[in-house]
Amino acid sequence: MVSERKFVTENIRRVLLKEYLMKETKRAGFGGLDVQRTPMGTRITLFIERPGLVIGRKGGTIKALTKAVEETFGFSNPQIEVQEVENPGLNAQIMAEKLASAIERGWHFRRAGHSTVRRIMGSGARGCQVIISGKLTGERHRCEKFREGHIKYCGEPKLQWMMEGFAIAKVKKGVIGIKVQIMDPNAKLPDEIEIIKIPDEIKEEEKEVMGVEKKLPHLPQIEKAKKEVIVELCKEFNLNPEGKVAELRERLIEYVRKESEPKEEVKAVEEPKEEEKSVKEPKEEEKKNIGKKEEKKKEEKEREAKKGEE
Repeated sequence: MVSERKFVTENIRRVLLKEYLMKETKRAGFGGLDVQRTPMGTRITLFIERPGLVIGRKGGTIKALTKAVEETFGFSNPQIEVQEVENPGLNAQIMAEKLASAIERGWHFRRAGHSTVRRIMGSGARGCQVIISGKLTGERHRCEKFREGHIKYCGEPKLQWMMEGFAIAKVKKGVIGIKVQIMDPNAKLPDEIEIIKIPDEIKEEEKEVMGVEKKLPHLPQIEKAKKEVIVELCKEFNLNPEGKVAELRERLIEYVRKESEPKEEVKAVEEPKEEEKSVKEPKEEEKKNIGKKEEKKKEEKEREAKKGEE
């Protein structure tokens, strides 16, 4: 329970800090707050519509604000940074404050609500909803809603893409609460699917690959199970099935060419058996012996001829 109490007290301190800074920077257009703890201290980032009013001349206003935050809320070494809001029409807190100020100045609530919705949608939002509740026309409390575009009320899309802002307008009849919800213009909803068009070059390559696959003799079920076929081919040729189609196409075309070429019938020369080799060996020795005998006869005839001449 001790750790849980620490989280609760820390969150309460941050809520009080937000209310204090919202009150101090109301004229400048308070758009949000971000608190981060760092080893050097506490970094507080303010999102302001007109940052010059917060910084002040030579940074005097922001120095006084930093000192007040450190003394009042007990943050160690606070460092306040000011960032300008690029598009105030997409910031829910700024639009809620402007709507509240318009109602305080005497605008009719319907006119103020519709003008706020038009400005938000004109800034590029995907959708928005403005809720005004309180004593609007009579003594009885009621609630008026102004909505346009896409709005999410629950689930992950609401937490991720919907921005909320709240403000209070003080009039003679009492207090009027204003709540503004804006959907991010870059929001991608779960039911939105993008169909990517395949380039013509890849389509032609796939057609060529399919034509090659149909010619292969050892893969009969190609049309029914194309993916399985490609995986088998890639295993056979040591290719990556997620790689380029052109590489697979070239290897398949080479394979089909080799298969389609007429194979030359080569007669295999049978090696002589060991018995035949043993039979052939004495015949060769006999031939050598016959040649030696003929040479001896010639030598004897030459000797006899020499003796007769003598």
